[in-house]
Amino acid sequence: MAEIKLTERLNELLQDSIELCKERRYEFITPEVVLYELLSEDVFVSVIDYYCDITALMEEVENRLVETGFVPYNLEYQLMPSEQYTQMLGKASLQVISSSAEAIDIPHVVAAMLELENSWATYLLKKHLGDDESEFISDIISTYEEAGQIDQEEEGGEHSEEASGWRRLVTCMNDMLDQKNPLIGREAELERTIQVLCRRDKNNPLHVGEPGVGKTALIYGLAARINSGDVPERLKGSKIYMLDLGTMLAGTQYRGDFEKRIKQVMDGVSGESKNNIIYIDEIHNMVGAGAVGESSMDASNMLKPYLERGDLRFIGSTTYEEYNKHFSRSKGLVRRFQQIDILEPSIDETVNILMQLRPRYEEFHQVVYEDEALRYAVEASAKFINDRFLPDKAIDLIDEAGAALEVNQGDRSPDSQQSQNHGPVPMIHVVTKALIAEVLAKTCKVEAMATKEDDNEKLATLNEHLLTQIYGQDEAIRQVVEAVQMSKAGLLDDNKPTASLLFVGPTGVGKTEVARVLAKELGIELLRFDMSEYTEKHTVAKLIGSPAGYVGYEDGGLLTDAIRKTPHCVLLLDEIEKAHQDIYNILLQVMDYAKLTDNKGRKADFRNVVLIMTSNAGAQFAGQANIGFTGNVSRGEAMLKQVKKTFKPEFINRLSGTVVFNDMDHHMAELILKKKLRELQEKLTAKKVTLNLKDETFAALLKEGFTRDYGAREMDRVINQRLKPQLMREILFGSLKNGGEITL
Repeated sequence: MAEIKLTERLNELLQDSIELCKERRYEFITPEVVLYELLSEDVFVSVIDYYCDITALMEEVENRLVETGFVPYNLEYQLMPSEQYTQMLGKASLQVISSSAEAIDIPHVVAAMLELENSWATYLLKKHLGDDESEFISDIISTYEEAGQIDQEEEGGEHSEEASGWRRLVTCMNDMLDQKNPLIGREAELERTIQVLCRRDKNNPLHVGEPGVGKTALIYGLAARINSGDVPERLKGSKIYMLDLGTMLAGTQYRGDFEKRIKQVMDGVSGESKNNIIYIDEIHNMVGAGAVGESSMDASNMLKPYLERGDLRFIGSTTYEEYNKHFSRSKGLVRRFQQIDILEPSIDETVNILMQLRPRYEEFHQVVYEDEALRYAVEASAKFINDRFLPDKAIDLIDEAGAALEVNQGDRSPDSQQSQNHGPVPMIHVVTKALIAEVLAKTCKVEAMATKEDDNEKLATLNEHLLTQIYGQDEAIRQVVEAVQMSKAGLLDDNKPTASLLFVGPTGVGKTEVARVLAKELGIELLRFDMSEYTEKHTVAKLIGSPAGYVGYEDGGLLTDAIRKTPHCVLLLDEIEKAHQDIYNILLQVMDYAKLTDNKGRKADFRNVVLIMTSNAGAQFAGQANIGFTGNVSRGEAMLKQVKKTFKPEFINRLSGTVVFNDMDHHMAELILKKKLRELQEKLTAKKVTLNLKDETFAALLKEGFTRDYGAREMDRVINQRLKPQLMREILFGSLKNGGEITL
């Protein structure tokens, strides 16, 4: 018994029990007295409160104690332990011996109390706990463990209690290096951080940089330097403790709990060594954390005295956005930190990072990365993924590609991997540039570089495919196809849209149709915005979102959101001249830099967008085209003259092409009518009807449907008014009810 120590808390409990016995003149110290004292102990009460009515239990224990009787005051006596009390401590010490605990604690005594025979304390506890006895025991153990009150040595006292408490709220980064990627590069930032840590005053570095540029990795790099001893004398043997604000705030129910924890951590870390460093990730969360109501006493204000002392160093990290929004408001906090900017690494620096990280990812995924694939991962992620930063987005891409290869190979049959005598042979698979492109296309919804031959074949035949569906506009189609092919060949400016084209021509000649067919042939989405909806000045704001304070601010921009969702598309702005003049100011930056910023400051990327705007501006002047001696001027060219007056020079100057659509001529009208009749026949085939048109019927339709003023839409009207009513009557009520053949 003598060798086994008691924890400080249990020692106090037993001392209080002895004091109570002396005060009330009990002859023996019994388990009932210990239970009575336990019912005043905070942690025990917090647990048993869930399982029974404490007042009722306490009353019954008190009644039991009154019945035990006491020694008269005029008699001398020596307080003795009862047999059950000795048994209880014996059972508790047996639990300690059979476990890894170093000292007897309150949970051991409670468990021992429940094992006693013929004890009132056991009977009353069991009676009130009922069927929840085992749950109660495990609850007691975990609660005391959490409170840092298990396995504490007698001489540790308060200090050891606090020590185990504060360690729960922090993570030692020096001990976690094996699980993390090593720091590569960043020598200048690391040296500056070490230099600031060695200052006498204000020795707290603050790392500010975009998400994913490696702020936390820098701290692990510092921890690795400290572990290897490659730091100034002042920092040798330092530990870097990461403060977890979530854990700090969790379960702080009462005013003062949070402050107590902060004090506990600060005193614990500085008490362990004067060289220790506290790292606070997302330090902007400290501003306002733990404040109650209008109180200014938040976590950042509690830190100020420790920041001022200089013997405990802090490193903070935050992003520019959060720094400006939260951190910069607290001038006293800013003054105590030295800002160090962590900029996004260049493409070459990121390639170097990936080359050095390669062995870790190869070992994890059991693959081999080609040099070309790693460089492409960096260049493609820099080009196509815009809302994230290097090196994080490039590392994600190679990790995703490794995982994709691992998953695909896992589906193969084991037979192909068996050798005749030696069982399964691990196959080494290679991550190629093509695989990275494929993963990028899936994850970012962009067609990354056309690495497949069939993609290039599709581009080669694009012109022919469009010509079979759009008639008489060969020059327009040539310009559109050329722009797309130039982009795919990588010959266009990287920071401009794939193409910015203005389609000009009279109504009904196929301007909108070209955009629709192009999107279908390229296999990408068509986003169509009808510009007649944006005639008012304030409606144009809807495209990029309303300014702060206006209705609809939370909704974001219609155009910017659509492009972020589908960055690879044909964007059709139909009848652009009907929109308010402000639309041109928005489009200038799209055509020049392929970027558009919405009302919340987020950028939408237009680099993979084919921007097509249609206009029949000046259609009223087209009629004047053939008047006078220069009768050979086409209507489209006459309109183009007017377009130059309608649109500002800086708008026209940024277009990659202005495409003039021809008037409809007789041959074009004939081809369009045949196409429309083919479309009608497809509908009729579903009804098992075959339509035959006599030559004179075709000629009559053509004569009525061909007008220069209204283009192909007039043909639709003629078919709808002349042809379809006759077919409708026959299909519903006449000879074609069950299908058949009809000649008109």
